[in-house]
Amino acid sequence: MASGPHGQAPGGMMASVRITYAPELVDELHEVAVAAARETAAMAHAGRREGVTVAATKSSASDVVTEMDRRCEALLVDRILSARPDDGLLGEEGADHVGETGIRWVLDPIDGTVNYLYGLPSWAVSVAAEIDGVTVVGVVVAPALGETYVAVQGRGAHLHDEHGVHRLHVNDPVELPAALVATGFGYTVERRTGQARVVEAVLPRVRDIRRGGACSVDLCSLAAGRVDAYYERGPHPWDLAAGGLIAREAGARIEGLHGVAAGEDLIVAAGQHLFGPLHDLLAGLRADQD
Repeated sequence: MASGPHGQAPGGMMASVRITYAPELVDELHEVAVAAARETAAMAHAGRREGVTVAATKSSASDVVTEMDRRCEALLVDRILSARPDDGLLGEEGADHVGETGIRWVLDPIDGTVNYLYGLPSWAVSVAAEIDGVTVVGVVVAPALGETYVAVQGRGAHLHDEHGVHRLHVNDPVELPAALVATGFGYTVERRTGQARVVEAVLPRVRDIRRGGACSVDLCSLAAGRVDAYYERGPHPWDLAAGGLIAREAGARIEGLHGVAAGEDLIVAAGQHLFGPLHDLLAGLRADQD
């Protein structure tokens, strides 16, 4: 199936080693991912106009799950397993199926649920396909923005919108004082207190800060050159998988601190020139700690 060394870091995060897979298999995964993500995004977008019901909370009262989150994950699972019944699955809302093929789908049915709840446009359906733990296909559909982001390992990242298809490239080189930096915040008081400490120190050192509210969309914004960097403590594998591949294929460097793979402790993502100064600033601030 693959040639070269295993390139996946523990915990399902993306690694920098590039492995080549059979094009026919990758094409199939790409087609399944795009179709499932677009159908699910269309359902969620239509459902938003009909009203949103909060079904439950998770880590705190502000960490909500809507009925549509659950419906979207169920639809993604149905469409993917109908096409590839022996693959594995990991979803934010509980889907966890061990497959037999070495392929695992990583799903975020609605990334940016609070935005979705409030009618803000920055939310997306995120679908990634891994082979032996390495992300090879990533699709992020943001229907309220009219945008679909797609990346295939080794083939670059592209934005599909009403104007056509556009190849994506991160802004590079960018100096730290001129950088527009995106970030996000967690849901618990302890996590937010630590993140406030970090952003207070980062803000005077950069052009400005943006907080979009959806990790996958922030990573796509980095890929599209709408921001110059992104960092956050707390994202899960389903937040990072698709958007991380899209940003990486657009030229971003994505890691944690001190060479550790990007993960829940911290993700730092930027163009090659900016990554080092931003990394060092965040390392000095212990941004991977609350």
